[in-house]
Amino acid sequence: MAKKWVLASRDGIDGLKLVEAPVRAPGPGEATIRVHAAGVNPADYKHLVRAEPGDGIGYEVAGVLTALGPDTRIASGGGAVGDEVLAFRVSGGYAEELTVPAADVFAKPARLSFPQAANLLLAGTTAAEMLNVTDVRPADVVLIHGASGAVGVSAIQQALWRGARVIGTASERSFDRVRAFGAEPVAHGAGLEERVRALAPDGMDAVLDAVGTHEAVAASTALLRDPARAVTIVRGPASDAAGITAIGGAMPASKAFRDGVRARLIARAGAGELTVPIARTFALDEAVEALHFLAQGHPGGKLALVP
Repeated sequence: MAKKWVLASRDGIDGLKLVEAPVRAPGPGEATIRVHAAGVNPADYKHLVRAEPGDGIGYEVAGVLTALGPDTRIASGGGAVGDEVLAFRVSGGYAEELTVPAADVFAKPARLSFPQAANLLLAGTTAAEMLNVTDVRPADVVLIHGASGAVGVSAIQQALWRGARVIGTASERSFDRVRAFGAEPVAHGAGLEERVRALAPDGMDAVLDAVGTHEAVAASTALLRDPARAVTIVRGPASDAAGITAIGGAMPASKAFRDGVRARLIARAGAGELTVPIARTFALDEAVEALHFLAQGHPGGKLALVP
C-alpha cells in the first residue's frame, strides 16, 4: 500500500484527498518508482478541471526504482532496482510509489537533487518547444514574457545555448533572478513596449509568451519583426486575434516534440548547463497547501512534494 492524492470531489484543489491504495506490480514495459520528490506545476491544478473523481494528480517525479517488468529497460537504457531515476510524463505523481511506462523513465543525473530532477522536464520541454516553434537562432533578440517563472527561466537558459540575446519581462523584485540566468530584465506594466524598445530599438526577432496578458500580446505584436515568430502557452482571445501560435502539452504535436527532447535536456542538466531553481519543498500530505501557494503566483522557484 502507498499513499497518493486523488480527486475526491469537484472542488478544485480543495477536492483532493490523500488515500492509501495498492501499488500495481509492473508488467512488460513498466517500472515502479518509490517517489523521493514530485514536481508541483500549474498544469497540475489546471488538470483538475477536466479530471474525474478518483483520478490522480502530478506529471513528474524523481525517486528510486523498486521493480521492473519482465524484459524491460528504461528510456535511457538498462535499469535496475535501486537506481535513481526521474520520470515524465506520468499520471498520479503525487504519491509515495507508482507504476509507470518505462519509456517515460530516465536515469537521474547525480548532480541533480531529487526535487530538481522532479521539476526538470515539464517546464524544460515546454520551453524547448517554444524555442523550436519560433526557430530561435544565433544573434536573435528574443523577448520572454514571464521570464522569472519556471518556463521562463528554462527558456532563458535554452535561448542562450542557441546564441540569442534575451530580454525578459518580470516584476522588479524578480530582476536579480532574471539577470542571474543571463537575460536583461524589463518591468511589465504600462509602457512595456517603450521600455523594450529602449533596450532593442530594432524590435524583436522572436517572442515567447508565458503569461498571456493583453499587455504581453499587444507588445509582442508591436515589437515583432516577423509576426509568425511568436508563441504562447496561455492561449486566449487576444493571442488568437493576433495570430500567435499556441502550444500545449495535450496537443499531439506538442506531446511528440516534448517527449523527443527529454533525453537531451536531462543530459544538459547533468552537465550543469540547465539549472532548476527550487524555492520550497512540502511534505506529501501538504499537497493542497503547496498548490494553493503556487496558485497565488510568484513562488520564486519550483516547488516539490517530498514523501
